[in-house]
Parts: sequence; C-alpha cells; structure tokens
Amino acid sequence: MQVNTKHDTWNFTRDMFIFCAFTGITCIDLRNLKHSNIQRQEEDSLWIVLNRQKTGTASYIPLLDIPIQILNRYRDSEFAGEDGRVFKLQTHVNMNWQLKRLAKATGIDKRLTFHMSRFTFATTVCLTQGVPIETLSQMMGHLSIKTTQIYAEVTRTKINEDMTNLAQRIEGKYELTR
Repeated sequence: MQVNTKHDTWNFTRDMFIFCAFTGITCIDLRNLKHSNIQRQEEDSLWIVLNRQKTGTASYIPLLDIPIQILNRYRDSEFAGEDGRVFKLQTHVNMNWQLKRLAKATGIDKRLTFHMSRFTFATTVCLTQGVPIETLSQMMGHLSIKTTQIYAEVTRTKINEDMTNLAQRIEGKYELTR
C-alpha cells in the first residue's frame, strides 16, 4: 500500500498493517508488544518472542528487514510506546477505521482489517514462499497445526483460481506440435 499523506496517523497505521503482514502478529499482540519481546537470537538476528494474548501460546517470529525498518522508524517518534511498549497504538476499532480510510484514499475497494495482515503473513509471505506449515504454525502461535492448515487451504484455493485465470488468458495462444 503506497500512499503519500500529510497525515502522520495514516502513515503509522499503514506501517503497523505492514508490520503485522510481515510478522503475523495480531493487533492486540502488537498493542501489547514490549521491547523485552524483541530479542537477539542466534547469529545476532532479531526475533519477537511472546505469548499470544488469545491463547497464551508461545510465538517465536524471526524479524525480516521490513519490520526492523518499521521498528527503527518509530523508535523515537510520537508513536513510540510507553511503559515498555514498542508502539503507542489506538484501539483496534480505531486502527481498522484508519485502515478503511487509507484503503479508500488509495483506491483499494476491498474491506481491509488488521486480521487480513495476519492472513497475508501466513499465505503470501510464508506459505507461497515455501515456508513449511510446521514453522508457520510455531510463528503464529497456533495451538494446533489444524488451525494453520486453514491458511494452506486458502493458498491452494488461490493457486487454483490463479491457474484458472491463466488458462483462460492463454487459451488458443499455444499449441503442441505434432
């Protein structure tokens, strides 16, 4: 989502959506994210290590470059959190409302919610890029791999839809030689 705006809140909301899309954490876990949850692990990589609020299960997420850039962007800003929190977030409802306004401003007709960023992480960022479902399940803090398999079904559905569209676009353009 690319939008240049004078509204710092819109930019922050966009970046929080992107942060969630590259980490898979929920809006409530983002809101509760503390500096102590961001830890250096093996080979000096940064990870988010937390227990999900919804289930209490552990979630271990290695940070890709984009979330690290977002962490650095807001470290000393007006959106830096208090009481050890990383970010100063509005309510979940308000964040989704801001996201809706952003979508409209950028011409996105789809109804965006922060939960969609978690779905994006699972499907677009991880599964379609070859991350094993067992690894994804651990990162998302799912109690059961069956929960994670729901995302895999969506991916197969999307693949089938894309291939059907491709077949229609190339129909009659190629033929097998005799």
